[in-house]
Amino acid sequence: MPPVIDVRDLHVRFGEVEAVAGIDLSAEAGQATALLGRNGAGKSTTMRVLAGVVPPTEGTVLVGGLDVARDAISVKRLVGYCPDVGGLVPLATPWEHLQLIARLRRIDDWETRSRDLLERFELGDVSHRVTSGFSHGMSRRLSVVLAAFHQPDVLLLDEPFDGVDPIGVDATLDVIADARARGACVLISTHLRDLAMQACTTAVVLRGGARVASMASCELEGEAGADAYRALLD
Repeated sequence: MPPVIDVRDLHVRFGEVEAVAGIDLSAEAGQATALLGRNGAGKSTTMRVLAGVVPPTEGTVLVGGLDVARDAISVKRLVGYCPDVGGLVPLATPWEHLQLIARLRRIDDWETRSRDLLERFELGDVSHRVTSGFSHGMSRRLSVVLAAFHQPDVLLLDEPFDGVDPIGVDATLDVIADARARGACVLISTHLRDLAMQACTTAVVLRGGARVASMASCELEGEAGADAYRALLD
């Protein structure tokens, strides 16, 4: 079977700034892949391309066999995307966010799943509060809920653990495990190596907008893994 995500020689430029400089990347169904690297490594830009939000400047990007450059709308239907920042409507409640997704994606019997996810992420008590008053951690948790809600074939989580408390981390790890169990392809961008190793089977390390390594996640575990990771980033 071809990979669900297949990226070849991806370049993304914003004016004279090259945010992504020739990345190759593949990810399989039923697996979770971590994109690791420092801030500015190109992780979030790559995720935005895969989500159909930012067009590639050069290269080939296929998601579920669909060319992102030619059919971004179909790609957006296929994926669930948690952006690194933003993505929430400030004057809407979590419940209204989920209701809108259900209507747009024609999801029946959405209320039961909504309640389950909100409770799992400890957002049940604030499900009818507008998100403008949410803390950073609460906003991150809700963004993961919204990305996973429709059980997409491709789950893209950009910095899902940033500023999230242990309960939120555990809930996110459960969502990733659930997605893998039903055969979804999961891609997680993070600078938190330890959590990435818990969640993922493979890791891709980016530096300066380019891929510098691809390996099994177990190779980055423990002190030896930490040393190897630091060497890749230097």
